[in-house]
Parts: sequence; structure tokens; C-alpha cells
Amino acid sequence: MSEVYLNGKFVGDVESSENFINQIKTERRKGITTGNLNLSYNKKLDEIHVETTKGRARRPLIVVKDGIPLLNETHIKQMQKGDLKWGDLVEKGIIEYLDAAEEENALVAFRESELTIDHTHLEVSPLAMLGLVTSLVPFGNFTQPARLSIGSKNQKQAIGFYAANFAVRMDMDVNMLYTPQAPLVKTIMHDISGYDVHPSGQNVVVAVMSYQGYNMEDAILINQGSVNRGFGRSSYFRPAIAEELRYSGGLMDDICIPDKEVKGYKSEKDYKLLEEDGIIFPEANVEEETVVIGKTSPPRFLSSLDEYNLASNVRRESSVALRHGEKGVVDFVMVTENEEGNKLVQVRLRDERIPEIGDKFTSRHGQKGVVGLIVPQSDMPFTASGIIPDIIFSPHGIPSRMTISHLLESVGAKVGALAGRYINATTFDAEPEESLRKELLSLGFRENGVETVYNGMTGEQFAAKIYVGNMYYLKLKHMVANKLHSRARGPIQLLTRQPTEGRAKEGGLRLGEMEKDTFVAHGASLVLKERFDSDKTVVPVCEGCGVIAIHDIYKDKRYCPICGENVEINDIEISYAFKLILDEFKALGIYPKLVLRNKY
Repeated sequence: MSEVYLNGKFVGDVESSENFINQIKTERRKGITTGNLNLSYNKKLDEIHVETTKGRARRPLIVVKDGIPLLNETHIKQMQKGDLKWGDLVEKGIIEYLDAAEEENALVAFRESELTIDHTHLEVSPLAMLGLVTSLVPFGNFTQPARLSIGSKNQKQAIGFYAANFAVRMDMDVNMLYTPQAPLVKTIMHDISGYDVHPSGQNVVVAVMSYQGYNMEDAILINQGSVNRGFGRSSYFRPAIAEELRYSGGLMDDICIPDKEVKGYKSEKDYKLLEEDGIIFPEANVEEETVVIGKTSPPRFLSSLDEYNLASNVRRESSVALRHGEKGVVDFVMVTENEEGNKLVQVRLRDERIPEIGDKFTSRHGQKGVVGLIVPQSDMPFTASGIIPDIIFSPHGIPSRMTISHLLESVGAKVGALAGRYINATTFDAEPEESLRKELLSLGFRENGVETVYNGMTGEQFAAKIYVGNMYYLKLKHMVANKLHSRARGPIQLLTRQPTEGRAKEGGLRLGEMEKDTFVAHGASLVLKERFDSDKTVVPVCEGCGVIAIHDIYKDKRYCPICGENVEINDIEISYAFKLILDEFKALGIYPKLVLRNKY
């Protein structure tokens, strides 16, 4: 007897597990039972698990009977004519969806040529095991799975041409690449998804070599000449939004240039770029703290008594200004209304981003790198045929990561550029390496992708042959301009008196135990004296009982809450966070005694 579980719940026994499974599968393929049903048989435990729950990942496979797939040429011709659709194949039981559990009991063939009598299913396409973005990675079967996944994630962060109507949209945090290109090395998914309509990268010449140590670790070098000619240039857009809100008592916000009577009025200089309606004009150059939309709001707390108090009825300033660290040009101003019919103003800011040291670039194989140096074109190495690479990529990123697809794309795109055609590099169905090598040889280059390269600074020939080829590189949205952050003085938190957190709040940079060790190792331990007193405070301490004493500023008197006045009280420097924990101990009824000693 085999036990049967439905969605993990025991529902009964069956005498013959094989007959039961076959019967359910037949009914599912005929459409008698729901299509959202999968079953798996555990031979060791003699258990049958039937699953119909939501949220299971299921994938389509062609059903195979006696080594012959149920999908035949007739079906394919009918589909080409449009007489037969995907749903019809599923209804007829030619294609069925399997989840991970049922796949344990199935034997799936990759290709039709591999079919044997034991096979139960055939892949619709081996590419179907990958998602949309992952299947855009060329030569995906020549790399390790982890890198394939990273390559997929990187493509989602790439800057490109996201929508044709970008000029009239108000999206948050948008990047647009100026001259996006379709890749030379494509997969079938590039054509299916219409990738050439919204590309997000550029074809560049890449040399695999070291250059004075500036591309150590994962850094890359880029050619200043390429940047001047438009490589990796993009614009960054973000909107500033203000709306006239309604409050109780018929009061409203007002978008205007604030009057001098308004509470929190900044200065005339801050409002100089605003026009009469309180909104900035297009194409104005703006920097941080610049007011973009002027706005005043009614006073915060209104009560019946306040109606007679003239001072409290003053409106307060609530303008929208640029955040700390932002700059750009006003690109587009839109005045409209929201769902409640209130006035809504949106101002879009534009900032041109030219590649700089610290910007992140990547190939489609998870080989991400940060720009380590922008090299003048005259100092860049050049090949015997006079080609100067746009990017110099470190060779150390290949052996440990085993991204052979990265190297194959280099050769493939080189062939594509010279032959003037696109290269098919679909995962499991790519053009073979041998044919690409032969074609490269016939085009007058060495078949293994290496070339003689000369040092750009001395003109000497490099002793080693350098691997040079084309590649599709993507600029990622992680740009140093969005992340650069430093602070000398600034706002502090109310509770701990330590600097605020985060770049947007002009926060401090936290220095921990390990960072302290690096300073000590550099012989710069005196820096710690300045680093570790962000919340330094001076407190009076009673010598007698060791608790924090009281200093009455008005009477200019010092006394201890326990010992009274006739006791010695000394000022000591401590961290405010330490004073805070002493207060918390006192609240718990614990007596924290500070024992003072003279400094030697």
C-alpha cells in the first residue's frame, strides 16, 4: 500500500502506486483534472505527493511516449499557419507543465537526437530553462552557473534606452545612455524580445592585459579618446514634486515666492531663480540647497486660542529645494493637478554623466569592474593594425571565475565586426568556436584572437601577444557621482548626539574596530583622537560617590545630588553615548560609580 498526500496532507492509501500515477497523469493530459496538478513518487518511503498549491515554479515540456515526442511536424505546420496555438497543445496533452518535485521522476532529453525509450519528456528548447534576461547572455553554456546569474543581474542595472517617450515621462531616478547600440554577438532572445529597439550597451574594443597596475583586482581602464567621442555618456533625471495640500479649516498650501514674513524664510538669494508663479524656469543651472519650487504652508498647530494670537498665524516655509550633493539643469516643468483636484508641480532635473574614475561597467558575463584610470589616447597601447582599445581588462578576472563565454564573445564579436554580420551565440545553440576561429583566420587575423601590441608610451613592442577583440559593454547605474560622500561638520542625532546616518542626511562616515586597526598600522593613530570624539561631552563628576554631578549655570554652583555641596567635583571628558548608558543604568536602579584617577 502506498500513502497518498494532497498538498502535504494525508488523504488515503492506494494499492498500486504505478496505476494510480499513470491514471492521474492520463486524466491531466486529457483535461479531466486540473492542469495545475503535479505528483511525485518517493520510492524509499513509498509515498505519493500530489501538489496543487499556488506559487510553484513550473515549466513546460514536450511529452514523450515510447521514445517518440507527441509533438510532430503536422503540429508545427499548423502552428506556423496560426491554426494551432500554445494553449491547444497544452489542452491536448502534447505539452505539460512540471514542477520541481515531478521532475524528480521524469527523464528529460535535451534534444530530439538524444531521445531513448526511457525518456519521458523533451525540452521545448534548452533555452527555456533560463529567464528572459539570463538568455540574453551569449555563450551561456560556456560559463559557470553563478556567473550566468550575476551576468543576468548586471544587465538589469545597465543604463540604456528604456522608453521612447522618456521626454514626457516623470519617472524617479532614470538614466539614459546617449548612443546605445545593438550587440554584435546576439542570442535568439535578442530578436524575440526586440532588444535592438531598447538596447543598453555599446560595442567596444577590449584588450586583455595589465597596465601599470591601474586595473588591479576588478578595475578596468578606459580610453580618454573614446570618452571624448561619446563612449558611456548618459543623462541622469530625477523629479522634484510639490503639491498644494488642503488642511482642516479650509487652509491650503500655496505655491508662490514666500514673503519675508513667512516663518523659516531663507534669503532673497535662495529664491532668485523662481519666476512669479513660484516655480523655477527651464534650463536653469541648479546646485544643492537651491529652491526649485517655492511653497508656504499654514501654521502647524491651530487651536481656538491661536485665532487671537497674531504671531502664531504666520505661515511657514515649505519649499522644495535640491538635496545635499545634487546638481544639474532644470529639464522640464509640468503644472497639473492630482486626483483631489489640487495643484501639482513637477520639475525634472537633468545631469550629464560622463564616465569618470569610480563608475561601474560590466560585460554580459558577470565581469563587472570599476574605472581605475582614464588613459590619454596617446598613452594607450595600440595593435599592429593601428587599433587602439577602448577598454583594458585585467587578465586575472578570468582564471578564478571561469567565464570562458567572456573570451568567446571577444573572438565572436571580432569576427562579426570584420565580416559585417551578427554572431549567433544562443546558449546551447551557438556558432561553434572552430568555425569562428577559421573565419577569423580567413579575415587576416590570428585564429586565437591574439595580436602584436605596442606600448603607447614608449612605442616598444610588447613581448607577449595580447588578446584583443570586440565586446558588448554595459554602463551600470552605480555611478560615483551618486555615491561620493564626505563630511567635516554637520547635523547630529538628538538622542545620542552622534552624527546622522546616510548621505542624504549629510551623515558621518562610521569608523569601526577594523578601520581603527588600519590607521594604527599606517602609523596614523593620532587620527583616532579626532575620529573617535564625534560625541565628546564634558560632565562634572563627584569625587565622593562617583555619580555625575549637577552644574547650575544660573547660580554658577556645582553640587552632587547625593553628597550635596561640600565635595570635590571635577570635569571629565566622556562620550555622550557613555553618559546615556549611565542614565539608563540609573533608571534600572543600578548605581554606576565612576572612580576618577589623575592622568599620569
